[in-house]
Order: sequence, then C-alpha cells, then structure tokens
Amino acid sequence: MSKLLVIGCGGVAAVAIHKCCENSGVFSELCIASRTKSKCDALKEKLEKTTSVKLTTAQVDADDVQQLVALIERYRPAAVLNVALPYQDLTIMEACLQTRTDYIDTANYEPENTDDPEWRRIYEQRCREKGFTAYFDYSWQWAYRERFKEAGITALLGSGFDPGVTSVFTAYAMKHYFDQIDTIDILDCNGGDHGYPFATNFNPEINLREVSANGSYWENGHWVETEPMEIKREYNFPQVGEKDMYLLHHEEIESLAKNVPGVKRIRFFMTFGQSYLTHMKCLENVGMLSTAPVEFNGQEIVPIQFLKALLPDPASLGPRTVGKTNIGCIFTGKKDGKEKTIYIYNVCDHQECYKEVGSQAISYTTGVPAMIGAALVVDKVWDKDGVFNIEEFDPDPFMDMLNQYGLPWVVDENPQTVE
Repeated sequence: MSKLLVIGCGGVAAVAIHKCCENSGVFSELCIASRTKSKCDALKEKLEKTTSVKLTTAQVDADDVQQLVALIERYRPAAVLNVALPYQDLTIMEACLQTRTDYIDTANYEPENTDDPEWRRIYEQRCREKGFTAYFDYSWQWAYRERFKEAGITALLGSGFDPGVTSVFTAYAMKHYFDQIDTIDILDCNGGDHGYPFATNFNPEINLREVSANGSYWENGHWVETEPMEIKREYNFPQVGEKDMYLLHHEEIESLAKNVPGVKRIRFFMTFGQSYLTHMKCLENVGMLSTAPVEFNGQEIVPIQFLKALLPDPASLGPRTVGKTNIGCIFTGKKDGKEKTIYIYNVCDHQECYKEVGSQAISYTTGVPAMIGAALVVDKVWDKDGVFNIEEFDPDPFMDMLNQYGLPWVVDENPQTVE
C-alpha cells in the first residue's frame, strides 16, 4: 500500500479523494494539500470516519516550486496527484522531478497570463508551426520527457475523462476492435440542468476560455482551424436524447494524432444549450472573458477572475443538477480487411453522483479516472520512465476499474455516426 499526495481541493479533487478512500487496498495514506488548508481540513473531517485510509492535510502554494519540494520531501509520497489548476502543472512537475516522485494530472498546461511576453513569443511560434491557436498544448509538459526518464520516474498526463477516459477508449478500441482506426469523433454531452440562467460545470476561467476559442480538428496529417462554434451537429445521445453539439479544440486530439498510427481525422464535439451560448457571447463582447489585468478604482483586476467570483461555484451545483452525461468516442476503421464502426461511451447520472460523493457528474467523471490513473501508477501496473499520455499504457486494467468504481461503459457496434 502507498502514500499519495493530492494537490487541490476543488470539486474534482473531492471526488478523486473520495474514491481513493474507497481503494484502501492501494492507498494507505493520503495528504490533501491546497492553498486554503481549511478546505482540506473540512474534507478530511467529512471522510476520515468512513475509511481506513489515513488522512492528513497541508497548506501549499502550488505556484511555488520550493514549497512543493519541501512538502513532498516531508510527506514522502509514492506519487503526486495534481488536481489543482492547469496553470500549476509545470511547477508541480518540476517539484516531482527534483524529488524523483511519480506525477499524475487530469489536464494539460496552459498559462494564467496569456499576455506574458516570453510565453507569447513561444506561443506565436507554435501557432505558425503547428497551425492551431489554442492557449493550451502538450509541448510544455512533453519537454520534461528525457528528464523524467533519466530520473527513473513516471509522469501520467491527462487522467480525467476528456482527456483521459476518451483516450483509454481509443487505446482499447485499437487493441481489441481494429487493425486500423481511420476516424475518431469524441462526443461530450452534458444533458444536466442546474436551474441557473448561466453557470459553468467546472472552473469558469478554464471552461469559458476553452469554449470561446477557435475550434480545430486533425485531418490528413495537419490541423484545420475553425471559428468559435462554427461547426454544429445534432446527435441523439443514448439515455439523454437529441442535443446540439459544437466542434471545439480539445487537448487529447493533439496526443491521439501522435499515438494512433495512420489516423485520418480526429474531432471533438461538446453540447451546449442556447442560453449558455447567448450569455457567453454577451460576456465576451463586454470584455469579461479577458485575462489581461485592468485598473479599476485604483486596483488591478483580471476580468475573467472577477467573473468567476460572481458565478455560482461549480462545486455548489451538485444538489440542484438533474439529468445525465454521455461521453464517448465513435471510431471507424478496418478489422480483418472489413469496414468497422463502434461507439464506446459512458452514461452518468448527476443525482446518483451527488448521492454517492456530493458532486455533480462533471466532477465525478473527472475525479474517478484521476484516482484510477494514480492507483495504476503507484501500484506499478503502469510503470514506464518518462512522460506519457494515458493512451500509451495498456487500457485493460483501467477499463476494468471504470466498471468497478462507478463509470461503466458500453460498446455499441452499430451506432449512429456524425457527418
């Protein structure tokens, strides 16, 4: 059994920690660390009477490498599970490298300040060379590959749902259903209703920046970029019904394009209601999605951070959200010389998630895979030195644990496809 250091104490972190406490055969101790220790203490108090896993808490600024190093050296975990903000991926990876500690996260790095001149210079060069303009990409974390390999430690990137489970679905399809995958359509449907005119299901800073950005997809060896929400499709999702969905840029496209040999096209679609889109466009038009600081009454504020303070906390949506999510992948390709199409997906019920762990399904579907990835790394079921995306490991044990820990999946071998 192993000790795990969990950095972060938001909605996803709370689910991951709940699930770690269920998995006492792997995790003997957990340290919950965050900038706000009182949140960690409250979660510890809630859980410690329900589990044999020993729980401790700590305060840490995840932007400060030396604070992270000191905490890791003091606690000596088998691995660090990063469920903090994507802004903090690199500092946590650096601390893991300095302490020779395995690392797991759920989302790739993006900068907090997109106007930083040095970051901007590298970003603009990447836009010219690669052909997509999203603020987030894997290059910053992939740059650690050789150093993690030399240190003899593992970095597992993207162990959430999308990215994460969708990439494991891909690896599973490659292993068991196809000789060649030609196309991948990743479909993310939230059929839930929280009753608010406007709210985001996870961190508004991340969510709104992602959704308001240009879309893009991978086709025939290069990126094709679109205007925000330019490509719309309708899809009849099992157990949810027909929904409008829009093509977005999403991080797993970048790694799957590298790790699925011969794939011709990869797209990502997410469902949105008209109320969400109308509110988002209005906020964007008046500058509230900006990350550039502005002066107001003698104080410097960042508009999107101020907006985050005004919106409902995503962690508060659990008790009022009803409906289901359906997230999965449609694959086309060939097996034994014949054309083949399958759809692998999971359906998750918001209220069932709330009854189990006190969160809505968006946090649940990310927190459960975070625990699974951490368990497979600390148990050395997944054991490779270097930096790896989740589809680069054997999918079978992960798929088994999805069924075991609350995210059962379905394989439909005659699905509706997306034009």
